[in-house]
Amino acid sequence: MDKLSPMMRQYQQIKQQHKDHLLFFRLGDFYEMFFEDALIASKELELTLTGRDCGLKERAPMCGVPFHSVDTYIKRLVEKGYKVAICEQMENPALAKGIVTREVIRVITPGTISESNMLEDGKNNYICSILVQGKNFGISFADVSTGTVFTSEFRSSNLMVDIVNELQRFSPSEILFNQEFVNLTDVAKYLKNHMKCTGELMEDEKYQSAVVRQQVEEQFGKSLDDLGLSQFPLATGCLGVLIGYLIETQKDGVKRLIDLQLYSEHQYMGVDLAARKNLELTETLRSGEKRGSLLWVLDHTKTSMGKRLMRKFVEQPLINPVQILKRQDAVEELCKDLIKRDRLMELLSNIYDLERLMTKVIYGSVSPRELKALSFTAQSLPEVKQELSTYQSSLLCDLNQRISNMEEIHNLIENAIIDEPPITMKEGGVIKPGFHQELDELREIRDNGKDYILQMEEKERERTGIKKLKINYNRVFGYYIEVTKSNLADVPEDYIRKQTLANCERFITQELKEYEQKVLVANERIIVIEQEIFEELRKFVAEQLVTVQQTAEAVATVDVLCSLAEVADQYHYTRPEIVTTGQIVIQDGRHPVVETVLDVPFVPNDTLLDTSDNKLAVITGPNMAGKSTYMRQVALIVLMAQMGSFVPASYAKISIVDKIFTRVGASDDLSAGQSTFMVEMSEVAHILKHATKNSLVILDEIGRGTSTFDGMSIAKSVVEYIMKSKQLGCKTLFATHYHELTSMEHEIHGIVNYNIAVKKHGDDITFLRKIVRGGADDSYGIAVAKLAGIPAPVVKRANEILKELESGSLATVQTNSLADQIEQAPLQIALGAPPVETVEQPEHPALELLRQIDPDELTPKKAMDYLYELKQLLKS
Repeated sequence: MDKLSPMMRQYQQIKQQHKDHLLFFRLGDFYEMFFEDALIASKELELTLTGRDCGLKERAPMCGVPFHSVDTYIKRLVEKGYKVAICEQMENPALAKGIVTREVIRVITPGTISESNMLEDGKNNYICSILVQGKNFGISFADVSTGTVFTSEFRSSNLMVDIVNELQRFSPSEILFNQEFVNLTDVAKYLKNHMKCTGELMEDEKYQSAVVRQQVEEQFGKSLDDLGLSQFPLATGCLGVLIGYLIETQKDGVKRLIDLQLYSEHQYMGVDLAARKNLELTETLRSGEKRGSLLWVLDHTKTSMGKRLMRKFVEQPLINPVQILKRQDAVEELCKDLIKRDRLMELLSNIYDLERLMTKVIYGSVSPRELKALSFTAQSLPEVKQELSTYQSSLLCDLNQRISNMEEIHNLIENAIIDEPPITMKEGGVIKPGFHQELDELREIRDNGKDYILQMEEKERERTGIKKLKINYNRVFGYYIEVTKSNLADVPEDYIRKQTLANCERFITQELKEYEQKVLVANERIIVIEQEIFEELRKFVAEQLVTVQQTAEAVATVDVLCSLAEVADQYHYTRPEIVTTGQIVIQDGRHPVVETVLDVPFVPNDTLLDTSDNKLAVITGPNMAGKSTYMRQVALIVLMAQMGSFVPASYAKISIVDKIFTRVGASDDLSAGQSTFMVEMSEVAHILKHATKNSLVILDEIGRGTSTFDGMSIAKSVVEYIMKSKQLGCKTLFATHYHELTSMEHEIHGIVNYNIAVKKHGDDITFLRKIVRGGADDSYGIAVAKLAGIPAPVVKRANEILKELESGSLATVQTNSLADQIEQAPLQIALGAPPVETVEQPEHPALELLRQIDPDELTPKKAMDYLYELKQLLKS
């Protein structure tokens, strides 16, 4: 260390404090990396690796990136799992005496990114802290880019499910956890396979120390009692650890966190992971894109803040009827006048991302243009308030009260910063003329120096009487007065000899010397003064954080409500009636996403569910006829209603639902060693354990992943359990191909049969997409296969086999050629029949079963069931 150059010694001292981070060391206009950091960064960022003399025999490996484009490089490193420490110059290098003072101002990790160009505008970036103790856990989330913090505590009956659901609700990019969390191997495996986030183990003592409680109180300026946390030690512990981590990594940036919300699982509708995916709330199942999701349909917001809040509305529907009705009132009033709404939305389009701009202000990384954007936003706010003042709904009036004009911010920035400022402060030229007297004088010297010299030259000629006196400048001597030898006798006493030449002499005066000093330092001094003024502006704006944050939240809410009104108007949604009677009544309901992408009119359908006569609807009909779409649209209409949104229906009466569960589609989880049927059964088990009488349950084709008898038995047992369990009795839509289940309508009160109407033309069918009372009389499987493009020979052979099954003669069918055997055997195997072969075993049990079958009484489904049973007998 002693042999290192002073600058490299400074680097090593700072690096020792950040051994696990890549240290971005500011040198002039570049961030440089040295030694091992340089080797890593050059490889990961594809940078040229060079070297630097450091006082040792060998040059230090070195690479760097320009400071003005550093965000791009940091983003790439963070996405690869690295943590980056930003080491800044804390003084102006031109004014520094010796080595420039440098300090690490923050550490950037996946969960602590605050730069807008490194984040999605419409999505929060959360860091999470979780503390597991036995069957309970506390969990906290913070978005340092917006200043929002959430915390809660759970008494859990299923840690795996409840933790995963909370993590999915916020989708953090970084998680801090204790050892007991690590012991939950299923959760750890899920995080590894299904969530894009990094994790860090924290010592258990940190969660329980008095320091973390103190940090919580100091951060939010209130006692635990006032914060509502005194009865939630786990929530307090994980929140304190999170704040401590942010203090350590973000330094002063932790001041941004001012908006703490203690939330409860009973505050929002429970939408578990399976339901979020199956209902495609924020992204599609197939591509993971926003387009094609419910969020895509509803999001017509004009601000980044509104986009993030709209996502929260979709992911966290309300349960409190009063809050829902307030939102509905606001949406209804906004719907009534298109011109007024358009004017308000146009004003909102002028609002910049106040939340993330304020984060930059707090961090000290805000640029002149971004500060000007704050002023531009403040300029628009009075018009927004004026427009809102014309509305009467309580929520819109309240939001108007919470929006500040930000007049002081606007006036100060407008007076101080030019209309079109540069991106950085590096070259100056940011502060308006007339704002600072010394700055104006220095600019006058810099910009009008030639005129000043000419005036001084004329003044000296008059004073001395030397008509050929000249004032010149060179780089060696600076400014000087030149007098020829013949005029030396007229030189005043205050002239100071500077240089003697063959035919003249050069002098300086005190005035010229002072002016020269001013000119030489004018540019440097201009930049310093502008930086000082800009820093004062930043600090003033930072002091307005609470006001700006409150304004940002209110503007975002107005934006979301306008968007919901715009969608309701555009797609002809209606205001749902919110009740507590247990009923879900929908007339002419439509799927909000499907109807927007169809080229043909969407066929609407009615729905009736309640807590007595219509608890469970058994829906039968062929594949592709629209059963899944229908069930999903019911769930989405209920969810939209509890968001406060209008819904795609001509009429809707919606009782508050505490949770929505779905079991839809076929999927496996090979990474967890689970087959399609295992995943299906796991999801059903979760629903039966956690649904309540106030839940809405969507079940699609339960039991189809196993044999017919097993699947039908499971499906019927699940229906019976839902209907007869004291815990359940929840409103349920149950789609199935097991037509035998339609008999349950007559066996259990509250079960009602529905089917998807189909029109048949010979061997062809047309899906009418209409839900009608009663059970379906056919699965139309072969017709659906034909529609899907199955080759004609396959469809023809399938019809032949179906007729043989219906007549009960398949067991005696013999093929006449080897080609027929090759062509038909795979089909028969696929249908579950034994390979065609001649077997004569009169004593075999299969023959006894065949004798008991009456072909005239067989339905196609029963024939298939007998076929499976025959196959099992033959195998044994």
